[in-house]
Amino acid sequence: MTAPGTTLVIGATGTTGSRTAARLAAAGHRVRAASRRAAPVPGAEAVRFDWYDETTHAAALEDADRLYLVPPVGDPDPAAVMLPFLERARAAGVRRAVLLSSSAVPEGGPAVGAVHAALRRGMVEEWAVLRPSWFMQNFTGSHPHADSIRESGTFMTAAGDGRIGFVDADDIAAVAVHALTDAHAPCTDLVLTGPEALSHDDIAAVLTRVAGRPVRHRRLTPAQLRDRLTAALPEEFAALLADMDRAIADGAEDRTTDTVHRVTGRPPHSFPAVAERELRRAD
Repeated sequence: MTAPGTTLVIGATGTTGSRTAARLAAAGHRVRAASRRAAPVPGAEAVRFDWYDETTHAAALEDADRLYLVPPVGDPDPAAVMLPFLERARAAGVRRAVLLSSSAVPEGGPAVGAVHAALRRGMVEEWAVLRPSWFMQNFTGSHPHADSIRESGTFMTAAGDGRIGFVDADDIAAVAVHALTDAHAPCTDLVLTGPEALSHDDIAAVLTRVAGRPVRHRRLTPAQLRDRLTAALPEEFAALLADMDRAIADGAEDRTTDTVHRVTGRPPHSFPAVAERELRRAD
C-alpha cells in the first residue's frame, strides 16, 4: 500500500477511538476524527458522523483511504448500517479498514461478527479485525462498572469465578495504529489480551489496594444481569451481554495471547499498572 493518506477514525471520542486518533496524529498522519457531535481531537480534523444518518457519511469519507471502525453502541445488528457504509467507503476510495470487534464474537457470529465475515470476503482490499478481551478501563473510565465503583464501591457481573485476559485500551490503540499504517495489513483477526487472566474478584482486590478503599464484586445470575441491563438497553442486546458473562463463567475468556507484544514490540500493560496510572491520574 502507498503512504497513508487520510484515516477516518469513527468513534473518535470513545475509549479506543480517541486513543487511536491521538496516536495517529502524534505520528504525523492525517486524521479525520468522526463523532456524533464533531468534538475536537488534538491534531485531527473533527467531522460529524452518525451511523444512522447517511447525510453525514459523504463528508466523513472525503479523501479517506483507510478507516478505523467502531460499531454503533448497543445495536444488536450493527451490520445493517455498517455494511452499506463499507460499500460506500470502498466506492469512495477506501482501501483499508480496521474493525473493532470482541474476543467473544467470532467471525460470522452475532452482532459485529457479520461485519468481520464481510471483511474477510473482500469488502475492502486490506483489513484487520481487532478482537480485544474486556477493557481494563471498564473499571476506571466511564463504563457502568466504573460508575458503580465510584458511587457504591461495588460492581456486578454474572461471570462468577471466570477469568478474563483484560486488556488496556492503550494497547488496543497501539495495535490499531500498526494495523492502519504498516506497509502490509494483517488481513486477519487479532485477539488482544493483557499479560494475565484475572477473575472479577481479582480485579476488586487490585482496585481495593490501589484506590485505598474497599471495592467489592457482587455476583448475579445471568437472568438477574439480563433483567438489570434491559432497563437501559434493548432486550436482545441485554440478553447477549448476559450470555457473554455466562460464557466467561464457563471459562470462555480464560486465555492470554502474545499479539500485543508481537505487533508492537513491547509487552502488554498489566491491570495493576493501568489501575495505578488511571486512578492516580483521576485523583
